[in-house]
Amino acid sequence: MQIADKPVRVHWRHRGKPAVAQPMKPGTLAKPTPGTPNPVTGKPTQSTKYAARTRAHCETVLRAFYDFHLDEGTGPIINPFPLDRSRHGRRANAHRSPKGAFKDERKGRYRPTIPKRIPRRVPDELFNQLFAQLKYNRDRALVAFWISTGARAEELLTNLQRDPSPGEQVIGVVRKGTRDYQQLPASADAFVWLRLYQQETWQNGVPRGRGEPLWWTLRRPWRPLNYPAARAMFNRANDLLGSNWTLHDLRHTASYRMAQDPDLSLVDVQWVLAHKELSTTQVYLTPSKDEVISNVLAHHDRQARLREAPAPTQPAAGYNPNSLGILFGGSA
Repeated sequence: MQIADKPVRVHWRHRGKPAVAQPMKPGTLAKPTPGTPNPVTGKPTQSTKYAARTRAHCETVLRAFYDFHLDEGTGPIINPFPLDRSRHGRRANAHRSPKGAFKDERKGRYRPTIPKRIPRRVPDELFNQLFAQLKYNRDRALVAFWISTGARAEELLTNLQRDPSPGEQVIGVVRKGTRDYQQLPASADAFVWLRLYQQETWQNGVPRGRGEPLWWTLRRPWRPLNYPAARAMFNRANDLLGSNWTLHDLRHTASYRMAQDPDLSLVDVQWVLAHKELSTTQVYLTPSKDEVISNVLAHHDRQARLREAPAPTQPAAGYNPNSLGILFGGSA
């Protein structure tokens, strides 16, 4: 997997046809070379090689697969994906005390090291440009809810028409891990865009009812909006700007905005994001690269102004109250 390229997926409309370069849509910008940073967002683009996280996941699955067959006696004599030599053939945390914490041990001998990534956020000026590229009120309402509630994309897409409560300015979602129902506060703009979207779709004949889905496709036959369709909508706006933001980056952006607000406690942000540990929420206190660069450049500007400032005038010769002679009672 370190050497081979990822297989190229051909769209179902072009299967069985000769490979021809597709013309670019008018208004879209040229995409950067795969594996290089995006010039707008700074995020690395998808490379032609497999990512380290993908290789680590495959190594874990294959090692567990061969361990199972070794225990059952239906597999090879040895596991082709062994553990690290320091383990002496034992599993991770084999003799850990139930009261002790888990140790961060390397599992597989051939497992790649996964770099720790800092969550990316969309800067405010770029978000305004991205929001301006959205064509329909449904898309504007979705993005406004994602950026104000911090909900995951799939959590918001499974909403029913009874979940939004404009009077209380909250919207209910089913959490991904616990499957708990939780009401999240949202911005007033999100409910304005939602009302405009509902008025348009109800006039066109979209099913209406408290138990019906909230988000629908814009063309007949009416179908509930799913994640691939929402991602395609967001990617079309990305193509117009030449960026590569994802739907999950909107959750990171909302988390950063709430965590950086001095009037909002970090515990409140933890509750909104449904994080089990407060340490997970503390990641969003880390400044982004753009913030660090702007702060350091401002520091250099202040230092330059101090160097250019005129030097303070020296006191006249004679009495000096700071001289050692005056301080110790001797002559200057």
